[in-house]
Amino acid sequence: MSEGEPVRTALYDEHVSLDANIVDFHGFELPIWYSNISEEHLACRNSAGIFDVSHMGSFRFTGNGVRNWLESISTQKCTSISPGRCAYTHFLDHDGFLIDDMIFAVVSEDEILGVPNASMIPVMWDWFNSLIPDDGSIVLEDISPDTSILALQGPNAKQICESVLGSSNHVGRFKWARIDENQLGVNGWIQGTGYTGESGYEIFVPNNDAATLWRALIEAGAIPIGLGARDTLRLEKGFLLSGVDFASPSLDENKFLHRDSWETNVPFGLDVDHDFIGRKRVVSHDEKDARLWGVKQLERGPLPRGGKDVEDLDGNYLGTLTSGAPAPSLDRTGIGMGYISGVQPGDEVMIVASPRKKVRAIISRPPFI
Repeated sequence: MSEGEPVRTALYDEHVSLDANIVDFHGFELPIWYSNISEEHLACRNSAGIFDVSHMGSFRFTGNGVRNWLESISTQKCTSISPGRCAYTHFLDHDGFLIDDMIFAVVSEDEILGVPNASMIPVMWDWFNSLIPDDGSIVLEDISPDTSILALQGPNAKQICESVLGSSNHVGRFKWARIDENQLGVNGWIQGTGYTGESGYEIFVPNNDAATLWRALIEAGAIPIGLGARDTLRLEKGFLLSGVDFASPSLDENKFLHRDSWETNVPFGLDVDHDFIGRKRVVSHDEKDARLWGVKQLERGPLPRGGKDVEDLDGNYLGTLTSGAPAPSLDRTGIGMGYISGVQPGDEVMIVASPRKKVRAIISRPPFI
C-alpha cells in the first residue's frame, strides 16, 4: 500500500477544510493532528473524539461453518462468540509468530466481518486465501475500497451517536448491529469497539455516506482527532500496534519483534484450550521468557521511546522498549512498553535514555490509567 501515490480516504477534503496536518501513513494521506496531540488526546478522554480510520481494512467471511474455520486459524475461540458480538484475536504463522491482530464481528452463523490493520491488508488477504478450504465452503471478500470507518470514542460518544443516528443505533461494548433507519439516511453497520479504551463506536458506511456522517457528528459535538493522539490513547491502555510492538517475519527482519500471543502478554483474545495454527509455540514458554510489560517513569528525564534498553538496578540488560511516549492523561509522565524478562509488576528498573542518562521506572501491566 505504501508504494506509489498515497491513497486519499473519502474524508480527505474534510480534513483539508479543518486545516489538518496531513502525513503519509502506510500509504494513506491522513491527519496526524488538527490542533495538537495532547489537546486532542484529552478531548477524547474527557468528552468525545471522531477519527477517520478508513485506512483499516474490511473483510467479509461467509460460508457454512465459518466460525469453526476461523477458530482453527486464530487464537480466539470463535465458536463461543455469538451472532451480534465482536471479539479480538491474533493470527499466527505455522512457526507460531504473530502475523496480525484483528477485531471481528459475528454477523450470523454464516457471516463474519473482520478489520485487518492497514499495512496488513494484502498480507492477511493472501494468508486467509491460503487457508480457505478447497471445496469453496468459505468465501472471502475484501470490501475495504468501498468502506469508510469513523471511530466515535469518549464518555460523550453515546449522547452524540444517539443525537445523530437515533437511540436505536446505540450498541453496547463489543456488540454489533446494522445501522437502523436514521435522519441522515446512512447505512452500513456499527460496533461497540475502538482503539482508545474509551466507550464508543466504530461506524462502517459506504464511502459516499462518510462526509455526511462526519460533519453531523462534529456538529453534534465530536472533536476531530488525528493519528498522533490515536497512538498515545492506545498506549495508555496498553493496546498493541502492528509493526511497532510486533511484526510478521514475512515483512520485518527485526527478529526482536517476532513474537507470539503469550509474549505480547495480552489479557484477552487467547484461548489455548482449542487447537489453532501456531499453538505449539504459545504453550512452550516458561515465566523466565521475555514478555511485553509496561514501564512508567518515576522521575523526570528523557522520555521513553521505542528502541531504548531496560536494565535492572545493577545495570544488567533486561529488555528493550517497543513503544513509548508522554502520557497526556498522567500529566505527561513517560510511559512505554517493551519485551522484558525476569520482572514482575512493581519492580524498579532503569530505562537507558542515552549512554550518559538512565531514568528510574517501575514495571506495570497496562493499562496505565
